[in-house]
Amino acid sequence: MPLSFSHRDVPAYRRTVPAEPLRPRRYVALGDSLSEGLCDPAPEGSAHPWRGWADRLAEGLAHAAAGQGEPFEYANLAVRGRLLGQIVDEQVPAAIALGADLVSLIGGGNDVLRPGVDVDAVTARLEAAVVRLTDAGATVILSTSYDPRHAPLVRRTRGLAAVFAANVWSIARRRGALVLDLWGMTALQDRRLWADDRIHLTADGHRRVAAQALELLGLGGDPDWAVPLDPAPARTRGEAWRQDAVWVREHVVPWVGRRVRGRSSGDGLEPKRAVPGPVTVRSVDDNPGMRKP
Repeated sequence: MPLSFSHRDVPAYRRTVPAEPLRPRRYVALGDSLSEGLCDPAPEGSAHPWRGWADRLAEGLAHAAAGQGEPFEYANLAVRGRLLGQIVDEQVPAAIALGADLVSLIGGGNDVLRPGVDVDAVTARLEAAVVRLTDAGATVILSTSYDPRHAPLVRRTRGLAAVFAANVWSIARRRGALVLDLWGMTALQDRRLWADDRIHLTADGHRRVAAQALELLGLGGDPDWAVPLDPAPARTRGEAWRQDAVWVREHVVPWVGRRVRGRSSGDGLEPKRAVPGPVTVRSVDDNPGMRKP
């Protein structure tokens, strides 16, 4: 990721919010490692080690529901490493059976990394899943892929990721879905918002995605989610070399090993929150994705 951007480099987002806030009673998150929340440590004592943007969104939704005296439940069926076909086959029917009225269906990033992937076929399957969910009465949140132009290892897939992102917007227009615009989040081009593996977001990255989602639903996410970080000191060549060497040893080699063996990081794992339940309503200070009064 590049070192920094100044605020002058990023045009202000034209904010679009619904005429009335969406107030779901049961939110179910579907997807892969992004929605599972990898690299965003959960608070001490949590049942799952990772928090993530979907948990943060659920906390904001619970906060809004509590303010209206309304019930709210949350389930998270996402599992790291899942391909879109697995998400559609395993998780979508479960979300429908759970009676979700809000579903985030975010996947396809792992597919784009596969050699010979047919992006149009992947997004056709995504659209069919959106139809199933909306026909069942759910509002659906989709997401573009992030722009990997500065991402080591996966920057070669930028063209495919761009096609995927364009298709997501087209699906949303046709089917009335909402879209998290990760591709357009210029702040995500800063390497400090990415974990040591350079594939998953840090806590601040997850916070910003959750804030965009809250804004998308008309519930007032922190408006600074799109603002880039202040400039960082430039790395020396030696620092860059040492960091890259650690990254290759600790992350690239194991990733390649799993690919060679046909394994996934999510093999044998169960969803982090398979049964819908109430969410602890944290204060705004505990969930910076929420807007301060």
